[in-house]
Amino acid sequence: MNADAHKVTLNLPAVAEYVDIVRLNLYGIASKMGFSYEEIEDMKVAVSEACNNSVLYAYGHEGGMVEVVFDVNADSLSITVRDEGESFDSDDNTNNRVTLHDQDLDEVQIGGLGFYLMEALMDDVKITNQSGKGTQVILTKRLARSEEPV
Repeated sequence: MNADAHKVTLNLPAVAEYVDIVRLNLYGIASKMGFSYEEIEDMKVAVSEACNNSVLYAYGHEGGMVEVVFDVNADSLSITVRDEGESFDSDDNTNNRVTLHDQDLDEVQIGGLGFYLMEALMDDVKITNQSGKGTQVILTKRLARSEEPV
């Protein structure tokens, strides 16, 4: 794969059965980039958590769509999972950034543990939600390059 940035975009129904399609695309893209099997498995778990949050919490029982964008760069892969449903933390509209770092485990909402998991498995996780505009999760994994001369 050349060093230019590429984008691959999926628009899927917010239904659990379609999360496998995201995982399959992630596998294909990440393996072509040179990520290890373990790194790809970590990314698959993290992106599944992000997608499951959209499926389970954003729309409730209404139909909706989830957009997944793979940003392929020379040294990293960023996966954006975006929905237009209710935000994960819709009670707090004063802050557009969801952060769980300062909360005790018993204060975390149902599904909140998925954010801890995403942060543990990825190099960078950004979560934004805007009332009435949905939630966006950006997961980034950097490609570790061997330091050995070629």
